[in-house]
Amino acid sequence: MNKKEYVIPIFVANLGCPEACVFCNQKKISGQDTDVTAKDVRETIKYFLKNFKDDSKYVEVAFFGGSFTGISVEKQNELLEAANEFIKDGKVGSIRISTRPDYIDKETLKRLKKYNVKTIELGVQSANNYILKKSRRGHTFEDVKRASKLIRRHRFILGHQMMVGLPESTAIDEINTAKELIKLKPKIVRIYPVLVIKGTELAQWYKKKEYTPLTLEQAIERCKEITYLFRRKKINIIRIGLQNTSEITDPHADGSEVLAGPFHPAFRQLVESRMWYDSVAEKIKQINFKVKKVEIIVNPEDANDMIGQKRENIKKFKEFYEVDAIVKTDENIKRGKFKVEVAEVYE
Repeated sequence: MNKKEYVIPIFVANLGCPEACVFCNQKKISGQDTDVTAKDVRETIKYFLKNFKDDSKYVEVAFFGGSFTGISVEKQNELLEAANEFIKDGKVGSIRISTRPDYIDKETLKRLKKYNVKTIELGVQSANNYILKKSRRGHTFEDVKRASKLIRRHRFILGHQMMVGLPESTAIDEINTAKELIKLKPKIVRIYPVLVIKGTELAQWYKKKEYTPLTLEQAIERCKEITYLFRRKKINIIRIGLQNTSEITDPHADGSEVLAGPFHPAFRQLVESRMWYDSVAEKIKQINFKVKKVEIIVNPEDANDMIGQKRENIKKFKEFYEVDAIVKTDENIKRGKFKVEVAEVYE
C-alpha cells in the first residue's frame, strides 16, 4: 500500500536573501513576520504530527521562503538539527529546502546530506539573464545550471521554481525558460504567475504604470503551455500559483496584500480545466459530421476539471461548437485520459 505523503511547512521568510527581488515580500507571502527558531521548528512539527490521521504515512519537513543556504551556517545547522531529531525518531522521513542557485556549493551539499535533506528546490524564475537582472535577482542562469548539476551529482532530488509575467518577460521567454529547465532534469517544478504584492518595488512600478501584470486569462494560457512541456517530459508539477492565504488573496478582499495580478484561489484548476477543454475540443473538431451532443467519459477524479469552474467548459462547447456536452465518469478510465462518444447528430 502506498503511503500518504504529508509536508510540514516551515517558513524562513527573507532569511538568507542578499537581494530584494522586485516582486518579493516573503513576510507577506508566507504570512509570517518573525524569524523562525529551533523551538519553533520543534513545536510546528509536533503540532502537525499530532493532527495527521493516517497511520501509514510519509512525512517531509520543508523549509520554504527566503534562501535557506544563505542563512548563517550556525542558524542552518540549528534549524536542520531540530528537524533531524524527528527523522532519528522515525517520525519524519526527510527534509526539503528552497534556496538560491548562487548559494549552492559542494561543501554546503555535503553538510545538508548529513542532516537528511532529500530535496533542494532552486528559485530560478527565468532563464533570461536580462529578465533576471531587471527583477533584481542577483544571479544568472549560468548559476542555475551549475547548481542544478551539483545537486543532481550529489544525489538530491532537484526542484525548480519559475515565474510567468516578470517585468519585460514574454510568453516566448517563459517557454524558453521551461525548455532550458527541462534540459537540467528536475524531478519537480513549481510555476508561479507574478502577483503585485504591497511593499515591493514592483508595487511602486505598478502605481507609476511602469509595470502591467498579466490578466487572469493571459496567466492561464501561459501556464498551460508551460505545463504541456513539463508533462511531456514527465516532470512533476507540484504547484501552479501561489498558496491562497488570508493575505495572499483577492486584491479586493479585506486584509489582502495583493495589489494586482492574476490571483485566483483555484488557479491550478483553471489551468487544468483549460487543458481538458483544448484536448476535447480538438477531438470534437476531428469528427467529420455535425455533432449535436457528445458524452465525455473521464475518471471520476478528473470530472470537476473537465466540467470547469461554474461549468465553463460545458458552456464553451455550446457557445463555440454548438455541442451539448455531458460528462460521465468511469473508474476504468485512467487519470488524465478520456473518451468522446457521439450521442446525437444534427439531421
